[in-house]
Amino acid sequence: MKICEVKEILNAEVLCGDNVLENEVSSAFGSDLMSDVLAFVKGETLLLTGLINQQVIRTAEMAELSVIVFVRGKKPGEDIVELAAEKNIALLLTKDTMYTASGKLYVSGLEGVSIE
Repeated sequence: MKICEVKEILNAEVLCGDNVLENEVSSAFGSDLMSDVLAFVKGETLLLTGLINQQVIRTAEMAELSVIVFVRGKKPGEDIVELAAEKNIALLLTKDTMYTASGKLYVSGLEGVSIE
């Protein structure tokens, strides 16, 4: 699924990363525990989170993620947006809860990360 499709499904605002909206994601992972992200996520995965600190961007960079969706209408500070833009990570903002956003993406065909 393209990131621009995620934007439409979640009625999300793009905070940065217009240049990567055509990139594909093959799965999604929702978590506020960045240790879980590092343990289970890699590559073409979309991260849904309610955390709005620099650690989220640093974790996404380490896991080679190209998009983060902030849920519950939580808007990060400009320093977070600038860091993400610098790292070429798209940031989207939705008013949906993590549960609702995950459900919308799942019924639209985006699989969750498989934990084995």
